[in-house]
Amino acid sequence: MPHKIVANLLLLIFVLAVSGCQRQPPVISRKPAVPLGAVAKPLQTNAPPQLKKMLDGAIAQAGVTTSYDPSYVALDYPGGDVPEQTGVCSDVVVRAFRKAGIDLQKEIHEDMKAARSDYPTKWGGSLDSNIDHRRVLNLMAYFRRQGKSLPVTYSATDYQPGDIVAWDLTSGIDHIGIVTNMLSASEDRYLIVHNIGAGTRVEDVLFDWTIKGHYRFF
Repeated sequence: MPHKIVANLLLLIFVLAVSGCQRQPPVISRKPAVPLGAVAKPLQTNAPPQLKKMLDGAIAQAGVTTSYDPSYVALDYPGGDVPEQTGVCSDVVVRAFRKAGIDLQKEIHEDMKAARSDYPTKWGGSLDSNIDHRRVLNLMAYFRRQGKSLPVTYSATDYQPGDIVAWDLTSGIDHIGIVTNMLSASEDRYLIVHNIGAGTRVEDVLFDWTIKGHYRFF
C-alpha cells in the first residue's frame, strides 16, 4: 500500500487529545523503526556539540518507545517523564533536548509564567507543569519566543539535521518531529524522527503534511 495512503488512513483514526498531538487506538507497524540501509550523513565539523547529543538522543528513541499514549500523567518537576516505552509526538522532542542538557518541561513552564499572553489559552489560563511542555502549540510558542523560527518552505535543502518541524495533520490536529541526519532512499532530503502512533520511528515524512512551524535551536 502506498505510503501516502497509509498515512491518510492513520489520520482518519486520530482525534485531538489534551497533549496537542492525537489520541488513537494502538497502531502496529511491521516496518523497522529505522529504515534498513538508511545512511547517516556526518554533521559539519563545526556543529555545536549539543546538536549531536540532541540528534543522538532523538534517534535512540526509535525502537525503544513502541507505543503512543496521550493520557494525562502527574510528572516530577523538573525532569519528569512518562515511561520511555510510550509517549506522544512532543515527548520525542522533550527527551531529545534533555540529552543536550535542556529541560523543556522547566524552560517552558518558567517562560509561560513570565509571558503567559504569548502562549495559547485553548486549554485554559492556568499553568500545569505536567502537560504544558507536551503540547505542540506551546513548544512552537517557546521556540518562537527564543528567536529560533525559520521560514516554512517546501524545499528539502532548507531543512537541516536538528531542525524542529511542526505540522497541521488535518482539522487542526498538530504534530511535531525532528529532522535527522539520516538520508531518504532518494538521498534528496533528511528523514524525520517522530511518534505519530506506532512509537518513535525514523521515516521519510517531511512533506507528507502541511508544515506550520520550522525551528532551529542549535
